[in-house]
Amino acid sequence: MEKKWKVRPADNAAVSRLKDQLHIHHVLCALLVQRGIDTFDAAKAYFRPSLADLHSPWLMKDMQRAVDRLTEALSRGEKILVYGDYDVDGTTSVACLYQFLKQQHDPVDYYIPHRYREGYGISREGIDFARDNGFTLVVSLDCGIKSVDLITYAREFGIDFIICDHHLPDDVLPPAVAILNPKQVDCPYPYKELCGCGVGFKLLSALCEAWGLPEDTAEYYLDLVATAIAADIVPITGENRILAYYGLKRVNEAPSPGIAALIRLSGLDKTLHINSLVFVIAPRVNAAGRMDDARKAVQLFIEKDPLRATAFAEMLHNDNSERKDADLNITKEALALIESDLDMQERKSTVVFQPHWHKGVVGIVASRLIDRYYRPTIVLTQSGDIIAGSARSVTGFNVYEAVHRCRELLIGYGGHFYAAGLTMARENVEAFSALFETVVSESITEDMLTPELSIDAEVAFPDLVPSFYNILCQMEPFGPDNMRPLFVVRRVIDQGYSKIVKEDHIRFVLRQGDQVFTGIGFNMAAKFPLLAGSTPVDVVFTLDENEWNGEKNLQLKVIDVRRSEDAFT
Repeated sequence: MEKKWKVRPADNAAVSRLKDQLHIHHVLCALLVQRGIDTFDAAKAYFRPSLADLHSPWLMKDMQRAVDRLTEALSRGEKILVYGDYDVDGTTSVACLYQFLKQQHDPVDYYIPHRYREGYGISREGIDFARDNGFTLVVSLDCGIKSVDLITYAREFGIDFIICDHHLPDDVLPPAVAILNPKQVDCPYPYKELCGCGVGFKLLSALCEAWGLPEDTAEYYLDLVATAIAADIVPITGENRILAYYGLKRVNEAPSPGIAALIRLSGLDKTLHINSLVFVIAPRVNAAGRMDDARKAVQLFIEKDPLRATAFAEMLHNDNSERKDADLNITKEALALIESDLDMQERKSTVVFQPHWHKGVVGIVASRLIDRYYRPTIVLTQSGDIIAGSARSVTGFNVYEAVHRCRELLIGYGGHFYAAGLTMARENVEAFSALFETVVSESITEDMLTPELSIDAEVAFPDLVPSFYNILCQMEPFGPDNMRPLFVVRRVIDQGYSKIVKEDHIRFVLRQGDQVFTGIGFNMAAKFPLLAGSTPVDVVFTLDENEWNGEKNLQLKVIDVRRSEDAFT
């Protein structure tokens, strides 16, 4: 699918001022300015993250109340239940707080709701479990901010809640003894983009101060915090960047037995980066909840014995293999449905349904379909007597609002701008598909239906030297709002040695002036004819390093290529 190319602008005056202060390549200064870093001090904080720059946890609204209630629970010997969601953010959060509290207080347990029997967040079953087992304090992590009725129900049994959440609150808040959520309108905490595990980490930090524990006690859990930050796709800015930086350091130098076991099973033998957590570690953790029971993920994270940790990691690894098989098979079936229906191909939305598809992977399949047909997509399956599904969107289109406009055909729905979940009666599937297409067609623009490559800067081959790359590496960890820089180089030609490898990929050998660079372009074989006859092409790429026989050389990881006269049109 052809993409629009767009080079991001940079404030030339700000770039020039920063270059005078830092004395580094102007393109690197442009990258910093695009990220809001336009002074020497800001650049120093960016390139040299420090745990000392984390905000005081006491700035968060209700932190004192949360610490006081937990302190009271310990002094009175109360039973405490640590409750979290079934995804990576939830299970890492639970593992962190459970381990910490268990070291200070014996009557502590944890609870993860079953994805299919109980659904997301606080469940009635979870509260009944707390009541039946004598828990008087529940600390919820990565969930709870919208559970007004259920937490009211818990109060009937004398069960108090401390909520640690990062989702947007509604106008009416649950009757908890403390709510830790920087997104509350009256919360003065300076950084608003923490994930659930990040909020839990701030609670740990405050408890360490209040209970006189060593300063580095909370830092033991940073490998789990970094995993949550990576998996939850939160901005890699401010505190998230500091926590991810030191969390990755711990992942690479002293990971917990569970993380270490996942790394071994994944076959990762080099330094792990944020992408390693996103694409290798996180899917295995999420697979536990998608395919079976997410409690296994918590058991993995809290296990101290390497052999037992390996056994749990193997369970998650197997769950992930099943998830990949289901994902692959359902994607093939969904594509076949679309390709056999001309009307469906011409739509501006995609809605596909088969009753036998696995509920745990329909969201992943929706994202895969967007890779092929770039438009708002919903994948539906049967769950008991109802139809359940996941929606995913394209840049700039609010799929939650589109689902909301179809609400008269739904049993329930929820989500946000780019993703949503929904349920409906079986007899409403066709009517919903038609109405969703009408809603999308009325509100989506043609620009939204064409994917865009947002290019950070134009470079020339002489710019790409080891010192340039070394500074790029210091911009890690990469992620939302601090993405790996995407460059474009113009009017390069094939040196004559480019070739297709393994049928689908291109091994590039490109020349600009007197300089030659090699590169790899995955799944780009269809574009190989563009290189014929020394025709000038423009190439979009990220800069990478290839190691072969002990030698390291810079190479291009090619994202897209066009004839020079066609680029940026």
